[in-house]
Amino acid sequence: MESWELREWFGEYLEACNRHDLDAIRAFVDPAVRRAHLPGGADAWIDDLDDRFRAFPDWQTRRIQLVIEDDRIAAHLRTSGTHLGAFRGIAPTRRHTNVADFGFYRVAAGRIVEFTGTVGDVELLAQLTA
Repeated sequence: MESWELREWFGEYLEACNRHDLDAIRAFVDPAVRRAHLPGGADAWIDDLDDRFRAFPDWQTRRIQLVIEDDRIAAHLRTSGTHLGAFRGIAPTRRHTNVADFGFYRVAAGRIVEFTGTVGDVELLAQLTA
C-alpha cells in the first residue's frame, strides 16, 4: 500500500474501533498477529477490545498523529471512556478516563501482523484507582 492508502486504511480501522464493531476490527487483524508483551493472535486482540468496550461502553479513540513508512505505522492516539463495567478486577467507578496510546503497527496484505507499544493501561488503571 502507498502511504496515503495506509493512512486511509488506519482511519477505517479506527472507525471500526469507535463503532465497537468486533467483526469489522477482526478483518483488519491477521489471525497470527504478534503483539509485544501481550498474547498473540487475533482472538486475543479481539478479547482485549471486547473487555475494554464492555467496561467502557462509550470508549473512543482519536488520532493525534500518524507517521507512515513503508509497511509501518507509528500512531499517537488519545482514548477515552466512562468506566461503567468491571475492568481488570476493578468494579465500575463511573469515572471518565482519558489516556495517551503510542503504537507501532506493521501491516501486510491489509492486516496488522505486528504490534508493539503502550495501550495506556498503566495510566488508565491509575485513573480508576486514584
